[in-house]
Amino acid sequence: MSTVQPLVDVRGLKQYFQVKSGMLNKLALKAVDGVSFTIDKGETLGLVGESGCGKTTVGRSLLHLYKPTAGEVYFDGKRVTEKNIDSFRKDMQIVFQDPYSSLNPRMTVSDIIGEPLDIHKLYSSRRERSEKIAELLTLVGLNSEHATRYAHEFSGGQRQRIGIARALAVNPQFIVCDEPVSALDVSIQAQIINTFEELQEKLGIAYLFIAHDLLVVQHMSRRIAVMYLGKIVEIGNADDVINEPVHPYTESLISAIPMPDPEMARHKNRIILEGDVPSPLHMPKGCPFRTRCRYATAECAESCPELKDVGEGRKVACHKR
Repeated sequence: MSTVQPLVDVRGLKQYFQVKSGMLNKLALKAVDGVSFTIDKGETLGLVGESGCGKTTVGRSLLHLYKPTAGEVYFDGKRVTEKNIDSFRKDMQIVFQDPYSSLNPRMTVSDIIGEPLDIHKLYSSRRERSEKIAELLTLVGLNSEHATRYAHEFSGGQRQRIGIARALAVNPQFIVCDEPVSALDVSIQAQIINTFEELQEKLGIAYLFIAHDLLVVQHMSRRIAVMYLGKIVEIGNADDVINEPVHPYTESLISAIPMPDPEMARHKNRIILEGDVPSPLHMPKGCPFRTRCRYATAECAESCPELKDVGEGRKVACHKR
């Protein structure tokens, strides 16, 4: 890990939602429960885990789209709070998962991309505004003539490019990529991933890249963080996490990656997890993964393991590691 001050520093982030239970009672749904990580300038941190583990909630809470229940977020050394979040909006942006619902169908592409320019007053004339929109469209691989059209006239991949252009309009240093390719065809996914990489190379943007596809995350990221039931269970160098997983949950995720070679796939040791994912409303005592873990012991039922450094930049939350 870099000794330089990180661009994004998340410490003990928690996001609890109050859910009704019966007529009068409410329970706390612990969507994110004490997550900590850092992202350096120009770096990509991949965030993976199964559906419902809290990946998207981490990204949205970090940006204060959801008000965090607890924890601290620092951007370039300055603490981000509910009171000063507006001053960070230019530097921290998001690309949403669904390019079909994240764009207003009543607005032209010019208005969609121009809205952040309007809000932050980033032009001095209408002509300069139009020129900036044309530049942004070209930057993400679209034509400047597309500016007068509406979102429904574009394919899914083109719509996601519009969403990327909107995020880039304010020249951010950091973008949360919330499963930006999961709703797209495989061939289009590759194009969008290449676009993200090219933009990072040109502009030096840092990404929190949230996804299900581990191979996509490995390709995009310098480091990978693995989430399970609202907690990070392992974090480390991307190749190390994929090739030599340490946490039992990471092992099972990696074993599920499909292999193109049928012969290799036949001899692969597939780890099948027993049981169901516990409800975040009724979390098990101790380690949240112990109910599905083949290595679980009495110690795992007594206390939840802390995310500890195991050397070479790798951290893992497991009593047996």
